[in-house]
Amino acid sequence: MNSSIEQEIQQSLAQIEHDEKVKIFYACESGSRAWGFASRNSDYDVRFLYLRPPEWYLAIDLELRRDVIERPITGALDVNGWDLRKALQLFRKSNPPLLEWLQSPIVYKEEYSITAQLRAELPRFYSPTASLYHYLHMARGNYRDYLRGDSVWLKKYFYVLRPLLAIKWIEADIGPVPTEFNRLLERLLPKGTLREAIDNLMTIKMAGGELDKGPRIETISSFIEKELARLEVADLEPRNPKPPWEDLNRLFRSALDELWPRDY
Repeated sequence: MNSSIEQEIQQSLAQIEHDEKVKIFYACESGSRAWGFASRNSDYDVRFLYLRPPEWYLAIDLELRRDVIERPITGALDVNGWDLRKALQLFRKSNPPLLEWLQSPIVYKEEYSITAQLRAELPRFYSPTASLYHYLHMARGNYRDYLRGDSVWLKKYFYVLRPLLAIKWIEADIGPVPTEFNRLLERLLPKGTLREAIDNLMTIKMAGGELDKGPRIETISSFIEKELARLEVADLEPRNPKPPWEDLNRLFRSALDELWPRDY
């Protein structure tokens, strides 16, 4: 990674901590750079988790307070994050973006023990059904908006292929879906015509700028359309029961004690 970008990211995180009076305990890359198919000019999608002082949560208007911090996109940086309380609520629902953040191969900051505790609990809170619905919604939406017709948005192939392969991973009952696209490819797609077409498209994308519109790639489009048709009639039930709240309550209280120690 460019050292000046790394420094800019660290400065942005430090400024947020100062301005918002929070402690950021985890920050990572999300999006195409974490997935492994970024172009040279792709944005840096920085996502972080933070905790405010205990007094902030002891308020009668807590539910009216914002639990996200968002900064305007500046240059190549897109930086925003979630309060730990919000993150734990989504963790209980097996929120796929959050699970991907926790497994990101590019970590900008990790302090205290809370992130390791979340990763340790991930297998217990992971819901294959919730993840499958998320990835199916993503695949359908990107296909509908960008990949129908003879001329398509070529880079959007990855934004349909990745969720479809994630669904295959879930169906194979391997565990939580990994963040990296290459891990999905290596495990789920053997060498052949389809794999060659995907590898070629990835090489082009990573070597140059963002892929614009171009002729439909028949091999890839055919695979996508067959998978979407198969999933239309697939049995996707039942939904997984959610684990109890108390374990996450304890984790939240433990994080408050660790990040904001107090003299009693």
